[in-house]
Amino acid sequence: MGKRKTQRKNATMLDSDDDNSSVSSSSTMRSDRMSVSASEEAEFNKDSLLDETVDALYEKRGSTREKALAVIIEAFNSNLQQGQQFVERKFATLLHQCLNSIKKGSSKEISLASHTIGLLALTVGPGDNAREILEESMIPLSQAFKSGSDPSKTASLLECMAVITFVGGNDPEETEKSMQIMWQLVHPKLGSNVVAVKPSAAVITAVVSAWSFLLTTMDGWRLSPKLWQESITYLSSLLDKDDRSARIAAGEALAVIFEMGSLEKFAAETKGFSDGSVSEGNKSKEGFSYIQGLKGKILNQVRDLSVEAGGKGSAKKDLNNQRNLFKDVLEFLEDGYSPNTSMKIGGDLLQTSSWSQLIQLNFLRCFLAGGFTKHMQENEFLQDIFGFTPNKRNLLGSEHMSYGEKRMYKSPNSALNKARTQLLNKQRMLSAGRNFGHYAVNVGDEDS
Repeated sequence: MGKRKTQRKNATMLDSDDDNSSVSSSSTMRSDRMSVSASEEAEFNKDSLLDETVDALYEKRGSTREKALAVIIEAFNSNLQQGQQFVERKFATLLHQCLNSIKKGSSKEISLASHTIGLLALTVGPGDNAREILEESMIPLSQAFKSGSDPSKTASLLECMAVITFVGGNDPEETEKSMQIMWQLVHPKLGSNVVAVKPSAAVITAVVSAWSFLLTTMDGWRLSPKLWQESITYLSSLLDKDDRSARIAAGEALAVIFEMGSLEKFAAETKGFSDGSVSEGNKSKEGFSYIQGLKGKILNQVRDLSVEAGGKGSAKKDLNNQRNLFKDVLEFLEDGYSPNTSMKIGGDLLQTSSWSQLIQLNFLRCFLAGGFTKHMQENEFLQDIFGFTPNKRNLLGSEHMSYGEKRMYKSPNSALNKARTQLLNKQRMLSAGRNFGHYAVNVGDEDS
């Protein structure tokens, strides 16, 4: 019992007991001291460190699990090859421990675990593992939406669901199912005993962004006219809201809908739907007129937002972002020109030429944050998505790392470096213990 308690006490992050601290020969002691010294000078054993973080996910203390998840996230972002090797060893364990964190953890732990699962899906890429992630995660994620109303937690769950569906969803039905779950957060299906809870602006923005991201992978014909009418009407209403982030998210979603030709398809389907009766014919005409009127309304809203003047307390950067977005949307609606964008990644250009590509790029860039450049340089799945082929010369050596990546990797405050320090301290303690035992025996021998 005493040993069990000691293990739990020392496993606050990455510690593990070592039962082999027995007396060794003097040559072994010298070897130990040399290995510890070398580990301080050279790169630490990352594989061992990551294995210990997975062990820490079994700990009862929530803060311990949170720290472990932060280390894993940083490792996935800083070294994709190492992350892939780690996944080969610990895929099932990591997935199921993250799902346990989503089921029973705090809002912070749920956010970290959700992000880890999303990174896990992007790291393994399409295939059996990605399918398993999607199948195993949908129920826990759906249930987690119902527990608490922390916007940051909800946003992390939405991002996770969007990413694992994007990577692991093989059938349009699976993607549509995820989109419906997301949509119900802002448009719940109310029963007789259900009271609607008004979502916050942050949750609305997160829902619309994740929903739009998945919409880029869909064929507009597959979605029902009722769903189109509901979604387009709701998105149009968001353009009149006070929250600028919600307006921008709605504008991007509408741009994707127009690019897919979905509004025109919906209007044509509504116009052509009739069973020959007078009443049905009148209904179809009304529906067609409604869609045409909605299209005109959206055009006017977009035009107004593209030239909106800043109000009191309005952040200039946010206002400029809104103006620029809606200028692009207006040009697309009026002239059919999609925005062409390009950005440098390690000296190579990544370009987009459609709204769908731009929405996907912005979403994944936001999700990966500091790990975006590393993933674009090394993740073949993302390279295929965007048709991006990096020059191999840009992948060699840390001199090609961005300033932000160097700071993240080398900063003494980073989770990875804190874990490294703990591991090295553990090694020093073990070595000191062995040395003490060796010299104590020698002293005893001399006295005899």
